[in-house]
Amino acid sequence: ADIPVIPDLEEVQEEDLAMQVAAPPSVQVNRVLTYHDLDKDLMKYAAFQTLDGEVDLKLLTKVLAPEHELREDDVCWDWDHLFTEVSSELVTEWDVGQSERED
Repeated sequence: ADIPVIPDLEEVQEEDLAMQVAAPPSVQVNRVLTYHDLDKDLMKYAAFQTLDGEVDLKLLTKVLAPEHELREDDVCWDWDHLFTEVSSELVTEWDVGQSERED
């Protein structure tokens, strides 16, 4: 009895979809750990020293560098200065290479 009908384009345009907004997903956010906290946890818990219960990470955890050794100060780069420095180093290397070939 009911025959499905394809709606006309004019009918679809009349619907105001601009006011319909999807609800944002709700995500539970846990506290983000600092590198210091992660370092302490890594050494404290043996669970972090094996991966999938099969791969032994003890050797890796012994040689990991501490955070203070990895931190670097932020340095602003000046393009002209950097380009000149790299160019002069390359020219010096080329000159040394040519003098070695001549010898």
